[in-house]
Order: sequence, then C-alpha cells, then structure tokens
Amino acid sequence: MKTGTILTLNKNNKGRVVVSWTGGKDGCFACYKAILEGFDISYLLSFRDLKRIGSHAINPELLSAQSEAMGILLLQRDFVSYEAEFKRVVRDLNERGAGIESAVFGHIETHKNLVDRICSDLDIELMLPLWNHDSEQILTDFIDAGFEAIVVSAKADLLGEEWLGRTIDKKFVSDLRNFNNTIDPCGEDGEFHSFVIDGPLFKNRIRIVNSEKRLWDGYWFLDISDYAIDGGED
Repeated sequence: MKTGTILTLNKNNKGRVVVSWTGGKDGCFACYKAILEGFDISYLLSFRDLKRIGSHAINPELLSAQSEAMGILLLQRDFVSYEAEFKRVVRDLNERGAGIESAVFGHIETHKNLVDRICSDLDIELMLPLWNHDSEQILTDFIDAGFEAIVVSAKADLLGEEWLGRTIDKKFVSDLRNFNNTIDPCGEDGEFHSFVIDGPLFKNRIRIVNSEKRLWDGYWFLDISDYAIDGGED
C-alpha cells in the first residue's frame, strides 16, 4: 500500500539539479524538498569509497532499485577523492549538455565547507534544504510526509544488531531518545544509516524479501540479498 502521493516532476521548473545520493532518508528528504520548490531533479549521484567500508555502504543494486522505483536516473561511481569525482561527473554531464545548475545535499550539520567548495568550483548553486534544522523535527516531517525508511547499518559500539531493519517511525524516534539521548536522531554523526523504501517520490514500494545481519569493521550491516519492487517484476 502506498504511503504517500507521487509527486509530479518538472512542475514550475526552476532549473536542473543533481542530488547527492546514498539511499538514506536525509538525501531523499532534501531531494523531496527541492522538487516541492519546483526544481527538476535530473540525476541522483551516488559515490562508493574505494578506501573503506563505512556506515553508508550499501548494495549498489538497491540504489538502482530506488532509481527505478522513483523514475529518476542514477549515476554510480567509485572514488578515491569524493570531491574530485563529484566535480568530474557534473562537468562531464554539462559538457554533454545536461545543463546542471544546482546540487542538492542532505547534510544537516557537517561537510558544508566541502560542498561549498565543490559547488563554487563548478559554478553551480549549492542547495542544503536541511541545513541547521532540528534533527528530530526533520525525522518527524519525513515520517509525516509519508516516507518509509529502515535502518541498514549501525555503529556497533552505540547500537546493537536489534536496531537493524527497524522502520524509522515515531516509535523509533521515541525509543532512540529513551535508549541514548546523545545519539543524533538523524544519525548525523554516523551512528546509523537508513534506506528509503517508499514515499511520495516513489511510484512503487521496495519490499525487502531476504536479509542477514553482519558485523563488519565496527558496524552492524543489514545485508539485503533479495528484494522486489512492488508493482514491478520480482
């Protein structure tokens, strides 16, 4: 069952933008806010760090599933330098006539100097729809908008494996606050990472069919081995 209303893209077009994409709630919600403002989301840009596995590591096929479920093109690239690769991708797109004018990031309190520099060097507008907003309010707004996300990784010294796979709903917010109120509700400091499976940007819901919990390099990961796009082919 759908959790929200599908948005109509390209409404009151204010320009073409790319979105920095990890599959999680913050980038997704930032994308949603940009669309509500009338921007045309041309591409989701996802980058995988070749030097390490961190909380944002996720099966690239799942990101492709999100792209398919939303109907927004996804570009996935490996990187040694995130900054260099992000600039390379946007420059290549614009050299081919994409007309990218802005980049959207889901950062709340971190990495602003980096993304400022990236966008300045590319001569495009930086968009940070969630910047300096209250983390708990962001989650509340995300949930109220009709999005559905699950926890797919958690820092093992802070959160146990029982948090993996949990739906990020109002009970999650309350339970996290009661468990450890020093943990940022959005996981802004890398405490956990999420994966969005449905919401107002999605034409079809992603259903997790099979998964296994694994401990790797200080993080619990939900290793999703099988999924389906409801309304599509299994």
